[in-house]
Amino acid sequence: MYDYLIVGSGLFGSVFAFEANKRGQTCLVVDKRDHIGGNLYTEKTAEINVHKYGAHIFHTNNKDIWEYVNSFVPFNRYTNMPIANYKGEIYNLPFNMNTFNKLWGVKTPSEAKAKIKQQREEVGITDPKNLEEQAISLVGTDIYKKLIKGYTEKQWGRPAEELPSFIIKRLPVRFTYDNNYFNDRYQGIPIGGYTIMIEKMLDKADLKLNTDYFENREELDRVAKKIVFTGMVDQFYNYKYGVLEYRSLRFENEILDIDNYQGNAVVNYTDSDTPYTRIIEHKHFEFGTQNNTVITKEYPKEWKPGKEPYYPINNKKNNEVYKKYKELVDKEKNIIFGGRLGTYKYYDMHQVIGAALEAVRKEFKEDI
Repeated sequence: MYDYLIVGSGLFGSVFAFEANKRGQTCLVVDKRDHIGGNLYTEKTAEINVHKYGAHIFHTNNKDIWEYVNSFVPFNRYTNMPIANYKGEIYNLPFNMNTFNKLWGVKTPSEAKAKIKQQREEVGITDPKNLEEQAISLVGTDIYKKLIKGYTEKQWGRPAEELPSFIIKRLPVRFTYDNNYFNDRYQGIPIGGYTIMIEKMLDKADLKLNTDYFENREELDRVAKKIVFTGMVDQFYNYKYGVLEYRSLRFENEILDIDNYQGNAVVNYTDSDTPYTRIIEHKHFEFGTQNNTVITKEYPKEWKPGKEPYYPINNKKNNEVYKKYKELVDKEKNIIFGGRLGTYKYYDMHQVIGAALEAVRKEFKEDI
């Protein structure tokens, strides 16, 4: 009999397992995949650490969380500076003075602000109601049409005017010549890949891979006093109130016999004609000097049962359904829900860790 059955070996489950083990508790971690780490998993391919499920760049303003992850493995100094490719035209992301200069020829912040103000007033948006209106109010129509509309509609599989405005509000816009995407004080990639970090978190837990919780539910529910569940909350309750919607992804990997394919770790393709949203060149995350390279093209698609869910679609309809599931969650005494799927919420990695540590604090009635 274990103290905790942890369903999913992603970041939330792994942090919880580590902290519980540290407090003398026993944990069994099960995962339906054949590896640990969930979507964080990195796999060595052609001597390059490949982010198997898309780019994961750690960033945070929280010094304690930064020191926490570095206690498992040292992080490098990688700084996220993606670029956008619009039909062969190259622009800096996030939107900054380099972007504005390339697009409009402006050289000062006041010129850039005036251009955006002019385009916003021409459209007449004062109270943005959706993503399209929010984006135009932030950066004007030119940037919206070239660098936001096509990418966003590919990413979410829906017209921009049907998407909620909050999705675009987290997009950085700055009037300096600064290509650093994140404003956070700390950012980097674990040296040697995320899998090393997860291995250390799970070092003292028992582990069963290739084990689908739902196919073995009756048996697994009997092996522990409590459950930490990081899968889909609607599936846990057998879709009682309906199926929550997600976006999924398909990855197309290539090993190339050249040392440098695109000169940057992440290049977004923002036109609507290119079927993928971005190309990731993994060696640049760790400043690789190998003679070859590995690239991944990322194709968004609609999630269906049996596929991997990646992003919850937090529109009004889905949020109303989730509220019903949340009422069931709040009544549970021996089940802890966590992670993107368990809480139907988009989290960055540092937020997942923060939520896991908070769950530990509540569970053990202590301050961390």
